[in-house]
This record gives sequence, C-alpha cells and structure tokens, in this order.
Amino acid sequence: MAEADRIRWQCRRGLLELDLVLAKFLDRHLENLSPTGLATFKRLLDYPDNDLWDFLNGKTPPPDAEAARIIKLFD
Repeated sequence: MAEADRIRWQCRRGLLELDLVLAKFLDRHLENLSPTGLATFKRLLDYPDNDLWDFLNGKTPPPDAEAARIIKLFD
C-alpha cells in the first residue's frame, strides 16, 4: 500500500465532519507537504477525534508551532 493510501486510510475517522475536512485537506495539500509537514500531519492523526476536531476548530490551541502551521492550512 502506498504512503498516500495509508494516510487516506488514517483520515477515515468516527466523526463525519472530521472525515470531510481531512479529505478536503488531503486533496488540496498532501502532495505539496514538506517531509516535516507530512510528519506533523501524521502526528496530528494520532490524536483522538475530539481533540483533533478541537484543534481544527480553534477550540483548543495546537500542541506546537509546527502543528499550528499545518492546521492553518485547513482554513
């Protein structure tokens, strides 16, 4: 399985809203992410759905500056 396929699989979440936002992000940004950006995105996918959703909605601040940079791409 290709790396992009593995990442897409990880983006399938329990929250439909999160699925939609992540799929849109992948379509727009996946192939343009730097290695650091890709690693940060994959690290964000390790968070539980509700925590990740809170980061993306601005309810909770991102865990670090690199995560904030990736989350800003969701706007």
